[in-house]
Amino acid sequence: MHSSLFRTALVLGLLSAIGPFSIDMYLPAMPEIGAGLGAAETEVQMTITLYFLAFGISQFVWGPMADAYGRKLPLILGISLFAIGSIGCALAPTVEWLVAARFIQGVGGASVGVVPRAVVRDRYTGIEATRLMALVMLVISVSPMLAPLAGSLVLQFGGWRLIFGVLVLVAAMSLLVTVFGLPETLPREHRVPVNLRSMVSGCRRLLGSASFMGLTLVGAFGFGSFFVFIASASFVYTETFGLTPTQFSFAFALNALGFFAASQVAAPLGQRFGMMPVMRAALWGFAAANLVLLSLTLAGMGTLATLMACLFVGNAFMGLVMPVTFVMALEEHGDIAGLASSLGGTFQMVTGALLVALTGPFFDGTPLPMVATIAFCAVMALVIGLAVLRRVPALALPAEG
Repeated sequence: MHSSLFRTALVLGLLSAIGPFSIDMYLPAMPEIGAGLGAAETEVQMTITLYFLAFGISQFVWGPMADAYGRKLPLILGISLFAIGSIGCALAPTVEWLVAARFIQGVGGASVGVVPRAVVRDRYTGIEATRLMALVMLVISVSPMLAPLAGSLVLQFGGWRLIFGVLVLVAAMSLLVTVFGLPETLPREHRVPVNLRSMVSGCRRLLGSASFMGLTLVGAFGFGSFFVFIASASFVYTETFGLTPTQFSFAFALNALGFFAASQVAAPLGQRFGMMPVMRAALWGFAAANLVLLSLTLAGMGTLATLMACLFVGNAFMGLVMPVTFVMALEEHGDIAGLASSLGGTFQMVTGALLVALTGPFFDGTPLPMVATIAFCAVMALVIGLAVLRRVPALALPAEG
């Protein structure tokens, strides 16, 4: 593996990890936040929903800005805004204040969601881009394993507010990495000025692309399933199964491990069998694992072991899907990679936010609402994925080497 590829992956992964850390680190504290602020479960879930919504919509700002002014400036501005939102979260006197501060966090955090993918497209395409994206997702995937554990550790020393104080420090470190560790990958002569006409033209082109929209929606429902799990897992694991915050963190980490491990073999499998056949098989596995879990839960066999095992397998299959959807959705749109990345990210984050918001009233601390929604996401990803693969056979790239 080239050292430059690994270095780029490490830097982009560390920056991209800001998003998972800002979500996952405070998950063990959600019941405590509700008790401390006198808020109901659905109100605490709004801190996740608004974050996702802000993260998704704001990518329409950061993506075109990255195409117009280069990749580094949007990252610096976005991470700074994320730090301001983190300070607001740490000082929140009410749940409404916390929700608003989380919205600001999401606006800033969106920059590290969209720009790194454009950097990948600047440097590599095809199998190499999939390999780089998988390495980036390796770093990102470690975050859900470490962040809840770090959050539960912080809880023992200073309570939930200190968690957001730690995120301020994470933002400061990310700024240093951006300024000193990330080279500018978009030359001035390749930058596209921001104007409404070019954005509308680019969006029309992307929205009219069956491959882009199909792959983006596959990723949207894949991520949506994980967002639903994030929003409800802490209540399910602690209220239904009686886990402590630390035990929940380990259970959460196990699910992330399946995703992380599988994402690392996406590129080798894609090189051997073709990326689209790998994604097709993974989509079937993703749907099957979650439909089995739903059936067992409906039959009264939804034990903690069953839940964790099926989610592990389902997330492993999703780990094969996500790197491919990221890379292939941008493959034909390198000249507007920033806009394409932002539009795709918007669809994915807004889909997740809407799923949490629409299904939130049905969450009652038991596994069934969560499991049913995740199964719905898996089936939708499968149906859309199979449709787009049939309609756009050119995406079924032959194996290299």
